[in-house]
Amino acid sequence: MTRRVALPGAAELFRTTVPRTDQASAPQEDPTPPAPVKEQGRARSAGSGRRKHDSKITVYVSDEELLGLEQARLALRADHGIAVDRGRVVREAIAVLLADFTEHGADSVLVRHLRESGE
Repeated sequence: MTRRVALPGAAELFRTTVPRTDQASAPQEDPTPPAPVKEQGRARSAGSGRRKHDSKITVYVSDEELLGLEQARLALRADHGIAVDRGRVVREAIAVLLADFTEHGADSVLVRHLRESGE
């Protein structure tokens, strides 16, 4: 008689307990981009929000920039009841900045800041 304890396998440990909604049989998302959203009289494209993203980039930021991003995330949660991760904040910021660039071109915040910094 062996004294080994029978433990459950990976299939038993990681089995799904609720119906999956991301299976291949689920309808595919429409590949067309979302329509621009009107906000305070200006057209702006909506950030991608919380969903699976196919592309990835790596961006290096200073300690001060990372601290500012984290403080903004915490302020969104504490002051406005919006719980988001840093990636979502960055995606929304990019969407707002690109919408401003599309709308204002040479007079956009992006162009002004890049000219001022000499980059």
